[in-house]
Amino acid sequence: MRCYAVLLSLAAFAAAGSTTAQAPPDPRTRIEALGADLRDLARRYDAPMSAERRTRLRQRLAQEQDALREAPFDGLAADQRVDLLLLETHVARELAQLDAEQERDQALQPLLGFTAPITALCEARRRLEDVVPQRAAEQLEAVATEAAAALARVRKDGERPEPRLCTRADRRLRELRSALREWFEFRDGYDPQFAWWVQAPYTTTDKALEQLGDTLRELAEAGGGDQSLRGDPIGEAALQRELGFEWIPYTPAELVAIAEREFAFCDDEMAKAATALGCADWRQALAKVKENHRPPGQQPSLVRDLAHEAIAFLEQRDLITLPPLAKECWRMTMLSRQAQRQNPFFLGGETIHVAFPTDAMAHIEKLQALRSNNEHFCRATVHHELIPGHWLQQYSQARHKTWREPFGTPFWMEGWALYWEMRMYELGLWQGPADKVGMLYWRKHRCARIVFSLNFHLGRWTGPQCVEYLIERVGHERAAAEGEVRRSLSGGYGPLYQAAYMLGGLQLRALQRDLVGKQGWSEKRFHDAVLAQNSVPIAAVRLALLGGEVPRQPVPWRFADQ
Repeated sequence: MRCYAVLLSLAAFAAAGSTTAQAPPDPRTRIEALGADLRDLARRYDAPMSAERRTRLRQRLAQEQDALREAPFDGLAADQRVDLLLLETHVARELAQLDAEQERDQALQPLLGFTAPITALCEARRRLEDVVPQRAAEQLEAVATEAAAALARVRKDGERPEPRLCTRADRRLRELRSALREWFEFRDGYDPQFAWWVQAPYTTTDKALEQLGDTLRELAEAGGGDQSLRGDPIGEAALQRELGFEWIPYTPAELVAIAEREFAFCDDEMAKAATALGCADWRQALAKVKENHRPPGQQPSLVRDLAHEAIAFLEQRDLITLPPLAKECWRMTMLSRQAQRQNPFFLGGETIHVAFPTDAMAHIEKLQALRSNNEHFCRATVHHELIPGHWLQQYSQARHKTWREPFGTPFWMEGWALYWEMRMYELGLWQGPADKVGMLYWRKHRCARIVFSLNFHLGRWTGPQCVEYLIERVGHERAAAEGEVRRSLSGGYGPLYQAAYMLGGLQLRALQRDLVGKQGWSEKRFHDAVLAQNSVPIAAVRLALLGGEVPRQPVPWRFADQ
C-alpha cells in the first residue's frame, strides 16, 4: 500500500507539472536533436532523385528554422550563443544544398526524365506498400523502352549533351540501378508471384540503364584528354553563397588578391633561400632540393623522425598541450600506386598515409614520386598531418564540444594545419636554406590552391590549365600537379576546400595576433582554446574567444584587412 501511495503522489506531481510551460531546449540539445532527426530521415527517404525526400527534409529544416527565430538568445552564455548562430548557418546551408540538388536533377530531365517510376517504386517500398507484380512489371517495361529511346537520342550527333551533364547523368543512373536492385531483391525469392512477373522486366530494365550509362560515359570522354581533370564548376553565385556559410565576407576576386599578396612573401623568401644555396633562382633551388630524398624503403624512418622532432619542438617551447595518448596512438601506412594518382603527397590524421614510389610504378612515375616526397618537403608535411596538425585536431574533436560535429569546416581543419606550417617557419623548425625552400614550396602551393580552385569554379580555367599553373607557378612535378587537380575536382571535396588551407591559416594568424599579441594570452592558452572549440568557422572561434557579448548579428570579420 505504501508503494502504491508513493506512485500516486508521483503521478499527481507529474500531472501538476505538465501544466507548466517547458523551457525551450538549449542550443546543444537542438543541435543533437536535429542531427539525429536528419540522419533518421536520410535513412528513411533514400530513393535517388526523390522529390518526396527533399520535401520531407525541407519540412524538418523549416521547422528548425522557425523555432530558431523564436529561440531565446540574450540569456545564453557566449558559447551557447555561438552554437545558436552556427545552427542557424547549418540549417540555411542544408536548405540551400537541397535547392542546388533539385536544380541539378532538373537539368538532367532531358536525359533521365523516364526514371521517375524507379524512384516511385523505391519510395513505395519504404512506405511498406504492397506490390502489384503485374503493374510493377509494366512500369519496368516502360522504363526499359524509354531508356532505349534515350540511348538512341544521345547517340545522334546533333543531340549529344555536354560532357558535364553526361557525367552527372551517369552518376545518377548508377544510384538508380543500385536502388532498383535493392527494391527487386527485397521480394525476389520470397514472393513467387513477384518473381514470375517482375524478374524478366527487371533484367531488361537494368541492362537498358547500364547501356545508357556506358554511352554517357563514352560521350563524357569523347572530348579527349584526361577526363578525371574535367570537374564540374559551380559558378560565382554558388561560390559567394558558400563563402557566406563559412562566415567569410570576401568576394572570390578579393580572395585571389589575398593569395597573390601571400605569394609575394613566399617569392621573396624563396629568393633569399635560393641565394643561400648558391642557386640562380627559385627554380634551380627547388630542383636541387628535390634530389635530396631517401632511398627506397627508408621513407617510414624519415617520417617517424620528423614526427618526433615536431613534438619535441613544441614541448620545448611550451606551445600547446600534448596529451600523452595523442603522442602514443598515431599510426603509419603507405599509399598504393593507384591512391597516389589522386594523392601524390601525404594524407593524415590518426594514421599518416605516406606517398613514396612503389615497385609497380613506371620508371618516370618513380622518379617524380621521389622528387615530390623529398626530405625537405616532408619537414612541413609530417607535422601538418600528425602533431600539431590533423591528428591532434581529431584527438581534440573527440573530446571537446562533440555536438558541433555537423558544423565541420576545412577552414578550421586545414587552416589549423597550415597555420602551424607558417608558425613553425617563423619559429625556426628548419635546418638550413634547403628546409626553408621545402617549407616555402608548400606555402606557395596553398596560395596557388586559392587561385586555381576559384578560377576553375568561376568557369575561367579548365582542369588542364590548373595543372599547368601548378607546374609553372609552384614547381610541381607533372604527376603531382595532375594528382592535386584531380583530387580537387573529383567531387569528393567541397568547392572551397582547396582555398581553405591558406585562408583558414590567415584567419588563425590574425586571431593569434589579437589574443596573443594584443591581449597577452600565452601561445599555449591560445592554441588549446582553438582546439577546444572544435571544427567551426574561424570567425565563430573568434567570437567565442574574444570575450564580451556575442551579438545576435555579428559584424563581418575582414581578417585579411588587419
